[in-house]
Amino acid sequence: MSGPENTEPSTIASGRNGHGIERRPSCSSQNSQTAKEFIESQMRLEADAREVLPYSFNSCTQNLGPLRQSLFACLTCNPTPATPDARFTAAGVCYSCSISCHGEHTLVELFNKRNFVCDCGTTRITSSTPCTLRSDSKTGAKGARSEEPHPGNRYNDNFKNKFCGCGEDYNADEEKGTMFQCLGLGTVETGGCGEDWWHPECLIGLPRDWYKNSKKTEKAENTENGNHIEQEEEEGELPLPPNFPAEDDFETFLCYKCVESNPWLKKYAGTPGFLPPVLKDGGLQTVVKDENPPAAEPPAASPEEQSINSPKKRKAEDDDEDSNNTEPASKRPKEETSDTTVPPTSETPQITPEKKHKHESLPTTTPSAPFSLFFKDSDFREHFCRCPSCYPNLAPHPQLREEEETYEPPLSEDGDGDGARSTGTGSLLDRGEAALSNVDRVRAIEGAMVYNHLRDKVKEFLKPFAESGTAVGADDIKAYFEKLRGDEQHIKDAAGRASASGSGGDGGDDGRREQSGY
Repeated sequence: MSGPENTEPSTIASGRNGHGIERRPSCSSQNSQTAKEFIESQMRLEADAREVLPYSFNSCTQNLGPLRQSLFACLTCNPTPATPDARFTAAGVCYSCSISCHGEHTLVELFNKRNFVCDCGTTRITSSTPCTLRSDSKTGAKGARSEEPHPGNRYNDNFKNKFCGCGEDYNADEEKGTMFQCLGLGTVETGGCGEDWWHPECLIGLPRDWYKNSKKTEKAENTENGNHIEQEEEEGELPLPPNFPAEDDFETFLCYKCVESNPWLKKYAGTPGFLPPVLKDGGLQTVVKDENPPAAEPPAASPEEQSINSPKKRKAEDDDEDSNNTEPASKRPKEETSDTTVPPTSETPQITPEKKHKHESLPTTTPSAPFSLFFKDSDFREHFCRCPSCYPNLAPHPQLREEEETYEPPLSEDGDGDGARSTGTGSLLDRGEAALSNVDRVRAIEGAMVYNHLRDKVKEFLKPFAESGTAVGADDIKAYFEKLRGDEQHIKDAAGRASASGSGGDGGDDGRREQSGY
């Protein structure tokens, strides 16, 4: 699913970085790793995770109030109802809570929604899943739950993992093609779509499988022309359907639901800054010509309007004509000026032409059929009329008056500078320490002691392998952990075998591989 910038919502389950742990056969040198190679591979995995999750996730956005922000719906805490009439409580959580509080749950990425406050820790989320990033507002205890949600939040079927006017469940593994997000002028309650994501074919009245008929027609034409080349069905992205605007031709759009709920917008279709109507049934249409076009003589415009409507060409042509005529105006033949011209004096009032508003140059007739409105470029907002009679239409929709700001969490730091942290938002050690901070003090101390003891033992075991450059095989690790129950002799035996195997190279130290730092 993507807009002009090719973004795609997807259902995300646990294990967000997409990397699993592969079981490898033992007793094979090609499936073994040195200690350095193992650590480096883990760091690469963390770097990959950082690319997927580049932002810090240690702060919930609820205290920031309503924001346009990236949201996630948790299908574990708020499962999709089995039947359409079954009760369902929608909820959206911010980026940080999707990781810290719902990281092991099944999530649906909704991308940006405006004027939304995170629902994590409220009555919209089951009390068994508190917001671990905030404290209880009444008791001050770590973990907020069952708080009142923000009354201004608005929801649509996206929170059920249903997208587009067709209401299909989104399946990231099966979905093909591109989806576009409506700018959204109204909520579901007011007749709009609530910033829904749309299949292009659903916006113009084509079936979801329109491309299948297109491929059959193409294959038949090839056969008819004597081309018997077998064409395999291409996987991945599908082309845009016929009569749908090309992606490079528009910046964003309003679906037919939002346009129908704001009919004053219809007269802008096909005017400067806007594509012709894209009918719900039929797609892109030609410009609707006005039966009563405006006067041929353009009205005087302010400097701002001149830059928008680009009358500079006419002005430049006039200037060129003036520059070609080198004779001063005072020396031009008399017939070029009116004999009745009276030079202005202080007693003669200046008469300026009355300024016309932008809406006066718009068509007076619009298509009666529902259509979507596509904006050509990023400065489409400058084309809306803002006169006293038109501005009340713009007032409820700040996204039409000025470019919106979208909240982004701060980027994760690469570390604290002393090598204690790895890439991304912290190593497994950092995450483990964060987890220990959420348990009681006695258990935390005991856990830390056990961890430190195990860490020292593992270091002692890996040290000779690192020094000798010997690969650590799966059998070595398995045998070590089987014998780790306090038997120091077994550890020394394992280390001795590593040293002996490492000294069998071509002349002592020449067989060693550099393991600096490990």
